Amino acid sequence: MQKFELQITNANYGTPKMLQCRIHKERIFILRGVKVCTDPKQKQKACSFWLVLRGVQLMDLLKTPFKGVVADIEGRAAWYKHDWLEGFYSGFRILAPTMYIFFASALPVIAFGAQLSRETNGILTTVETLASTAICGIIHSILGGQPLLIVGVAEPTIIMYTYLYNFAKNQQALGERLYLAWAGWVCIWTAIMLFLLAMFNASNVISRFTRVAGELFGMLITVLFLQQAIKGIIEEFKVPGGVDHSSPIYRFQWLYVNGLLGVIFSIGLLYTALRSRRARSWVYGQGWLRGFIADYGVPLMVIVWTALSYALPKDVPSGVPRRLFSPLPWESSSLHHWTIAKDLFSVPPAYIFAAILPALMVAGLYFFDHSVASQLAQQKEFNLKKPSAYHYDILVLGFMVLLCGLIGIPPSNGVLPQSPMHTRSLAVLKGQLLRKKMVQTATEGLMNRASSLEIYGKMQGVFIEMDCEKNTDSVDKELKSLKDAMLHEGFDKEDKLAEEFDPKKHIEAHLPVRVNEQRLSNLLQSLLVGACVGAMPVIKMIPTSVLWGYFAYMAIDSLPGNQFWERIRLMFIPSSRRYKVLEGPHASFMESVPSKTITVFTIFQLVYLLICFGITWIPIAGILFPLPFFLMILIRQHVLPKFFEPNDLRELDAAEYEELEGVHHDHTLEDGASDSGSCGSRDDAEILDELTTNRGELKHRTFSHREERHLQAHSNAVQPRCGDTENWSEC
Repeated sequence: MQKFELQITNANYGTPKMLQCRIHKERIFILRGVKVCTDPKQKQKACSFWLVLRGVQLMDLLKTPFKGVVADIEGRAAWYKHDWLEGFYSGFRILAPTMYIFFASALPVIAFGAQLSRETNGILTTVETLASTAICGIIHSILGGQPLLIVGVAEPTIIMYTYLYNFAKNQQALGERLYLAWAGWVCIWTAIMLFLLAMFNASNVISRFTRVAGELFGMLITVLFLQQAIKGIIEEFKVPGGVDHSSPIYRFQWLYVNGLLGVIFSIGLLYTALRSRRARSWVYGQGWLRGFIADYGVPLMVIVWTALSYALPKDVPSGVPRRLFSPLPWESSSLHHWTIAKDLFSVPPAYIFAAILPALMVAGLYFFDHSVASQLAQQKEFNLKKPSAYHYDILVLGFMVLLCGLIGIPPSNGVLPQSPMHTRSLAVLKGQLLRKKMVQTATEGLMNRASSLEIYGKMQGVFIEMDCEKNTDSVDKELKSLKDAMLHEGFDKEDKLAEEFDPKKHIEAHLPVRVNEQRLSNLLQSLLVGACVGAMPVIKMIPTSVLWGYFAYMAIDSLPGNQFWERIRLMFIPSSRRYKVLEGPHASFMESVPSKTITVFTIFQLVYLLICFGITWIPIAGILFPLPFFLMILIRQHVLPKFFEPNDLRELDAAEYEELEGVHHDHTLEDGASDSGSCGSRDDAEILDELTTNRGELKHRTFSHREERHLQAHSNAVQPRCGDTENWSEC
């Protein structure tokens, strides 16, 4: 280590050109040296070496086109047959994750279709968004590199297509007639750019999109969801465009009733959906029922509130409440999309080349969104065994965008949070299959009075067989905790299993995470989405107000886990109450970064978010709204380090979400006296509220045996004051 560090820090390579040549020759050596360089005085020099090295590596990638794509194809081709067999071997159990991800994919696409129909005057509707999601999902499940990735029409696509429509309808040479043809040219240019990104291995730089950019983008989508929900509810009180205003249902009293019903259905769907998502923590009901409600509660609530919308007095006109508008897929207004390619050359040449600008934004947006969704579907915590295919998936995405443009439907790309949800559901399935087989093997061994090592050996064999893992050393490492639970330390091979070993209990607790990596669930859920196109007569029964409530649900449900949102909330917590945050699970930066630094960093992100949101309101330039997120790469690398300490910036912009357990805070000082300046100070009314029931009875509290032992173990701990410190971890 010292040798590498010494040679790096003392090297003198002359001019930058000579430096690059030398680095090109000794790349591996310099890379190792930079990584072990710990001398603070040589920090700037080490960073310079690193930047030049990254530049040389990027140049090498540009000189070897298709290197990443070829490597991805070779890596995934070896597993292609197994991808299908793994799905079919799962039997009917594969239907659980399939239905779970189907509902998670279909509902947003239906809602986006309603939004797109309103924004494009009915040119694009739910039929097109469902068709795009189904077609692209089938293509990706069969030909894609990473089958765990879920694709679908997302909110950024709706925003871009809205801007394209607003631009085209005001251009005499285009108008609504050539809107889809011009959008087709945007897709063609976008596909070409995605091909180039895949060709020149651009996925290697996706790591430069750090948490700062990702959380800003996620928060912008959240704000746009809320905006859409509010706009939709307000529209319920107005007469929709393109209808006969003399109709009885558009009189004031019925518009008012429609609006009030819209508010009730929207808030009702929002509240019940949020409650059902947390059903696993309920104290009522059996575990399987709570799990079912948590997994399928949201689509169930859509059905419930749709049914309630029909439980109205018969005197209410049939158009109240307002319902989803969409032509049926077999009507002429839907069928004309499939032949939009014949109108491509009716677009004036000037507008064909003008389509390059929005295509540049769409390509960058898809590249970022698709790659991040793929990354989150392949998090290292999932312990995936099959290789990734980032470069090849971008190439496949280019073909899907091209196809969608030629048939006049909005393109699909990798979506969040459906992609990691898909992986997580398959991890549960794989765990069930492994656990069942291993418990059966262990139980048979116990009945035959086999030794502990014999039972462990058989269980290890089952694990290797079902996991297709050839490296027994890695399996031994992953099953070490299970082995320790089975064996007494120091026992020989003939000793019998420890008496306290329970197969069901210990295998459940010590089984490593495994994912059922296959293509069948993705294909089946895509086929189900396609079936929804034929079920449009049923889908059209959903009230639009229920969909606006679903937009609000998507916005609020996306906030937990977003550290940007957590830091915004912390800005409104007074210093005397910060201990309450630390008593529950909290992000690790709260204990390592000064509160002033957290506040300044959050204000910067908040201002940047407002700028991004403001751009979306600009009529023509709004199409450039992805540009600030690309600029964030440069700001993160070159601007933020000048205003924040490196360690603080690394904590606030960490690649992984690290959460710490809460620590109980003693609200009394060591001597028992109260102190208004202490971080545990509370007013009498708050204490009285905690000790009083809703009936007015005073509660008599006693410690459980567990709490008594906890207090005895921590009786000597002294709670610090937080009024004079800026580190939250000290209170």
